[in-house]
Amino acid sequence: MAKLNIAPTKSNLLEMKSQLAVSTNGYELLEEKREILVRELMHMVDKVKVLEGDIEKVIGRAYPAFKSMLMSDGSDQIERISHAVHYEFGMTEKTVTIGGMPFQTLDVELPKKELFYSFVETYANTDATITQFFELLSLLTQMASIRTIVWRLADEVKRTQRRVNALDKMIIPQTKETASYIEGVLEERERENVFVLKALKKKNGSK
Repeated sequence: MAKLNIAPTKSNLLEMKSQLAVSTNGYELLEEKREILVRELMHMVDKVKVLEGDIEKVIGRAYPAFKSMLMSDGSDQIERISHAVHYEFGMTEKTVTIGGMPFQTLDVELPKKELFYSFVETYANTDATITQFFELLSLLTQMASIRTIVWRLADEVKRTQRRVNALDKMIIPQTKETASYIEGVLEERERENVFVLKALKKKNGSK
């Protein structure tokens, strides 16, 4: 690692030591932040895996239920039901704090299920099918929210890792080498000064 091109003076040595202290402290803080973010990221990834399993289970129930309803009720009846069903979904932006960092995400509020059609004109599996797809919709909105946080966490981990690497591989070693170089030059100058003073004293003493 090449040292910084600065004059070997006491003031620059003090500056290098101060910068080294700040860089070392910053490295430790960033490394701690990175570890926290990685733990939170792994935790969120585990949540994604659980949700993926839940979604697969609900899909395994919802689509067969829809197929059964289609076969028993007929496409015309299902189309009439679909025209009668109207839901309003609320979406709100919220801030969640993970690993000490705020993340913006969307929270989808699912409406309560209502009856938009006549009991006489429908079959029991219609309600069961709608219930299954409501559950699937709820899980999918949760998945979208969590995946957004996962992507942003992963991006923050990358940025933090780059800063950690810059401090560890470049800034701290370069500052250390520069400080060591300046100390060496100053020590050499001090030895030369001592040697000159001794020589002068010896010369003056011999007169």
